[in-house]
Amino acid sequence: MESRNRVLSSRWYSTAFRVRYQETDQMGVVYHANYLSWFESGRTEMFRELGFAYRSLENMGVLLPVTAADLQFKSPARYDDLIAVYARLKVFSALRVVYEYEVRRIEEDGESGGEGSAEHGELSPLTTAQTLPGEFLVSGSTSHVWLNKDWKPVRLDRALPELYQAITGALREEEGGAV
Repeated sequence: MESRNRVLSSRWYSTAFRVRYQETDQMGVVYHANYLSWFESGRTEMFRELGFAYRSLENMGVLLPVTAADLQFKSPARYDDLIAVYARLKVFSALRVVYEYEVRRIEEDGESGGEGSAEHGELSPLTTAQTLPGEFLVSGSTSHVWLNKDWKPVRLDRALPELYQAITGALREEEGGAV
């Protein structure tokens, strides 16, 4: 019998876009707080690709606020760079979710490491073992807890068992049953 406390993770998901002028500071580099917004875009699109929209989660009565964020900066992104935000679930459980992120500069012509280059939007699917394309800029993580609409912690498997089963099923399916 499978444990209700089993922790699942996912492959990398990605979204790509150009750095806008308004996201840069006086030094011409992306202002550090913007990376958190990019992380949110990455996790929102990742969840959408799994078949779930954050809005639908909220409509079902659960919230997933950030409880911690961590960023490590290696190199700055600059105005008009083509950026990919890679996101994956590091931990998915009935109590909490932890996302892992990498922000990379990618090339328009596909010379950033093979598959994964794009002008805008979704990039090619990547496995957990695959090296991410592009120049590594920033990595990080965010931690989240499941809450009800009264901001009280809940176990997703008890509050919305059908949603919990759907998400765990999607995670198992993406790995061919070997999560």
